[in-house]
Amino acid sequence: MTRKNGKNKDKLEALLWSIALPGFGQLLNRRYFKGLLLIALEFIVNIFGNFNTIIILSFNGEIQEAINQTNYGWLMFYPCLYFFAMWDAYKDAEGESKPYAFIPFVFSAYFVTVGLIFSQSFTLFDQLIGPMWLPMLGGLPIGLIVGGIIRWLLLKKLERNGKT
Repeated sequence: MTRKNGKNKDKLEALLWSIALPGFGQLLNRRYFKGLLLIALEFIVNIFGNFNTIIILSFNGEIQEAINQTNYGWLMFYPCLYFFAMWDAYKDAEGESKPYAFIPFVFSAYFVTVGLIFSQSFTLFDQLIGPMWLPMLGGLPIGLIVGGIIRWLLLKKLERNGKT
């Protein structure tokens, strides 16, 4: 791991550690207060939202019980916390700063939240998807693709205006 002035040079490494647990990327970037705060917030939202229970139930195919165990009031905070931590770790790592790099993270958080809202009633092949799988489907492919397209369009607009 290469460091200069106490900051991590590898944006991908910081991003991947934040995916593992929000706050780890910040610790890697030596943003200790922010990292510890994000880890604490992740634990609080995880515990009060019953997220680990939901994950276990969802992997075991007990979708209705996962829905019953979900505290939507708390779990609604998780997507923004999670994607903010990823973006922040990516942004704070050294390297080339890319315009509008935050947009895929924002749209992923948005579509994960929308997926969570509809997870109680959305069915696919006559089966409920639940509070873990539908948000993941919303965030990973849909949020990243939509955010990536919007970022690409904004970059093209900047390029046309000669601002790159």
